[in-house]
Amino acid sequence: ANGPLLATGDWTKNLVHLAKTAELKKHALTLQLHTAHILSAHASLEQKNKAIQDLKEQKNKLDSERARLLNCLREINEDRDKADILEATLNKECTDLRQKIQTITDGDYAVAKSDVDKLRQELGHPPLPSLQNTLEEKSAQFLKDLRLQQQNAATAPAPSSSAKRSAEDSGADGQPAKRPRGRPKGSKNSKAKGKDAASTTPVAGSAGTPTV
Repeated sequence: ANGPLLATGDWTKNLVHLAKTAELKKHALTLQLHTAHILSAHASLEQKNKAIQDLKEQKNKLDSERARLLNCLREINEDRDKADILEATLNKECTDLRQKIQTITDGDYAVAKSDVDKLRQELGHPPLPSLQNTLEEKSAQFLKDLRLQQQNAATAPAPSSSAKRSAEDSGADGQPAKRPRGRPKGSKNSKAKGKDAASTTPVAGSAGTPTV
């Protein structure tokens, strides 16, 4: 029978080396896992930072738009206040005019109309129409004229651009306008005649011409 095997060499050192190598692999795997987690977290952090930057830009745009809308709202409120003031002023003026009309109708107008109707009755003329009838006739005539103006404006044909252009190109008598070209007629002859007249004009003191 064989005897027990005896370890030879520095086996203790080798065993320690193997144990440390196994432990190194274990810690290396753990380190790689943590590194992967850190890299993933960094990528997520960059994405979130970019999203935050985009949100800030969007907020700036929204703030600008809100400021513009608030300014528009302020202008609208100012215009509304002006409209309210103008409406109140017009309502007061209308109330004053109604009171004035009523005062004249019940006072001076009533007295004058009574006198006129009395005199017309004595002269055999019918009485004048009432003030209400006169106002209704005026209102009806005004509405009729306004309706006719609107109908005429709606049915009036608009001048076309081609007709307008042809009217501009035509002269006063309907013929196409012509532009003068070149030198006016007779300009050469007038110059020639001027030269001949200058050459034939007698000069004082020349031969054959008596001098004084």
